[in-house]
Amino acid sequence: MADTCALLGAPIETGASQRGCLMGPASLRTAGLDEELASLGWEVTDLGDVTIPPQAPMPHANPALHHLAETSAWIAALGARAHEAGQVADLPIFMGGDHSLSAGTVPAMARRAQEAGKPLFVLWLDAHPDLHTLHTSQSGNLHGTPVAYFTGQEGFDAYPPLVVPVDPRNVCMMGIRSVDAAERTRIRDIGIEVHDMRSIDETGVLAPLRAFLARVKAAGGMLHLSFDVDFLEPGIAPAVGTTVPGGATFREAHLIMEELCDSDLVTSLDLVELNPFLDERGKTAKLLCDLTASLFGRRVMDRMTSSSF
Repeated sequence: MADTCALLGAPIETGASQRGCLMGPASLRTAGLDEELASLGWEVTDLGDVTIPPQAPMPHANPALHHLAETSAWIAALGARAHEAGQVADLPIFMGGDHSLSAGTVPAMARRAQEAGKPLFVLWLDAHPDLHTLHTSQSGNLHGTPVAYFTGQEGFDAYPPLVVPVDPRNVCMMGIRSVDAAERTRIRDIGIEVHDMRSIDETGVLAPLRAFLARVKAAGGMLHLSFDVDFLEPGIAPAVGTTVPGGATFREAHLIMEELCDSDLVTSLDLVELNPFLDERGKTAKLLCDLTASLFGRRVMDRMTSSSF
């Protein structure tokens, strides 16, 4: 397992419909993410938060879009800072912030992988596939666009030019349970591997996860994990503005993280959509720290009894 990690905050909420995600990085720091990882033997560096200057409005043919200029600026700024983080640490952690941040972090990690002569794979743990283009989004919420963007789909002239796209066949989605018609068509057309909650109910999480990890290992790939709070059952993780019932349980989520740790394949991580304004006494932030610790090597025998869950 890698032994250095870097924390980079992305206090972005322009891609979402509710305010509050900009407090996500501060909440994870307050919950003690750095101390937790350090206690597991990792050398932790906190690179602070990415910022952008005020932006002039950017018009678009889709009138539903909001904060397009700001989101585009965030993507550019995050792309540069995320790539730098990948140079100074074995496993950078990008703390959000809404999921539009992955339109900056994933292309940066794809560039990092290309420089290492390896393909990038993405494990997308989310209730939503986030496969809208700027033209198909009906809500106008740009956190629904990153996967379409970083897999090189058309319709993103207003975003920064994509240098290294991710092969859609290298993306595996788990926990999906809210898909729009345009996204459903795109999943079928570009060949993304999707395991919705029904399939997980039928097979469990390990079989599809292990099959995907075997593909990553066989290709000699690097693996980026993008973890959205709404992947989880809302009852255990209320601090998200896009709650969808029927998410992953506490046990399923920890099992996934421990299996990823055992694989020794994860090389970068997004923690996104944490909205502390909607949380209950830091419950969700603490859970995210706990899950991240499982990814970084903590085991069941190391866990203290908690009254939080």
